[in-house]
Amino acid sequence: MDRFRVVGGARLTGDVTISGAKNSVLKLMAVTLLAPGKSTIHNVPDIADVTMMADLLERLGCKINHDKIKQSITIDVPDNPGHRAEYELVRKLRASINVLGPLVARLGKAEVALPGGDAIGSRGLDFHTRGLVALGAQAHSEHGYIIAVAPNGLKGAQIELDFPSVGATENIMTAAVLADGVTILDNAAREPDIVDIGNFLISMGAQIEGLGTPTITIRGVKTLSAAHHTAIADRIVTGTWAFAAAMTQGDIAIHGARPEHLELPLEKLVSAGAVITTISDGIRVKMDRRPSAIDVATLPYPGFPTDLQPFVITLNAIAEGDALVTENVFEGRFMFVNELIRLGAKIRVDGHHAAISGVEQLSSAPVVASDIRAGAGLVLAGLVSDGVTFVEGAHHVDRGYPNFAQQLQALGAGVTRVE
Repeated sequence: MDRFRVVGGARLTGDVTISGAKNSVLKLMAVTLLAPGKSTIHNVPDIADVTMMADLLERLGCKINHDKIKQSITIDVPDNPGHRAEYELVRKLRASINVLGPLVARLGKAEVALPGGDAIGSRGLDFHTRGLVALGAQAHSEHGYIIAVAPNGLKGAQIELDFPSVGATENIMTAAVLADGVTILDNAAREPDIVDIGNFLISMGAQIEGLGTPTITIRGVKTLSAAHHTAIADRIVTGTWAFAAAMTQGDIAIHGARPEHLELPLEKLVSAGAVITTISDGIRVKMDRRPSAIDVATLPYPGFPTDLQPFVITLNAIAEGDALVTENVFEGRFMFVNELIRLGAKIRVDGHHAAISGVEQLSSAPVVASDIRAGAGLVLAGLVSDGVTFVEGAHHVDRGYPNFAQQLQALGAGVTRVE
């Protein structure tokens, strides 16, 4: 396994360009299963998760043409794709569960292995299966697989989620587009990724209203057609660079950023002392002093994203003052806090609260990444440490950040990837 070698003391300055959103592109790839023929997705990031999703779709019978230079991927879906997503592929990728809805809708059956992915806590699939059952499917778990069948097709229904789960919203929406009748989904997730997926479905011929609101209305159609779509920019990668600028007292122009997707995180950074201005194609984040501590509570969109929680904790670890960070989405997100403590951070965890007292500088030490965002957060923590920090588990970061070490080098950081 590779690791990152991080030399502390860098002030990040320069330009970065944001590619397509990981949490959108992977789901858009699964959506293509709803229609035979060639669908093309543009603005595709060069990350490991895209390769894994492409492998899964190939196993289901699709033909893949991934042009990394043009950042596009064309998926040629057969008339009769496979319906079984094997464990050997699914175990690596949480987003693989998103083939469930399209396969049930299109084929009337699906067998999807219980997925893997980041170690950030339990993420049950009850909301997914309950939604499919409400649409008329029969679903159960057997031998490590979710098995869903709808021999008589799916029928529109009134569905209310107990929690605005992104994955459940996506699977229910992608199943309901081919159901007979109208589906009304209440307490739906409102993330920009949901809107992006919905817009792709509409371009394929689906009838959907209410995207970006808590109530989504889907009028089922008989068939969909292959289509082209350009994915939205990745708001989590945007937020990563914004926090990187703030914690290193840097100055980064983030091209392709969509600030309207990050209103609360950017407000928090301004409270910490950052100066954020708009540029022609994004934002510029500049920090001229040690950041001030900021309190944050993660919540579903439009709240503070749980995926940015590792970065706000890292920023608070070297900020002036005390802060409280509350995790309301994934209980396992605090796993990386012990690694930050190894770097000299003063953090006390009590349940889903982390109390942080800032220090002027962290102390270098070997640390281990447990997931994508924790890995990137630990690399940034190494930049505000003395000496050299080694971050094990570079493969986690590969799943969400294209060429992370090279981008940091271009901003003036001493970050290299070593075996």
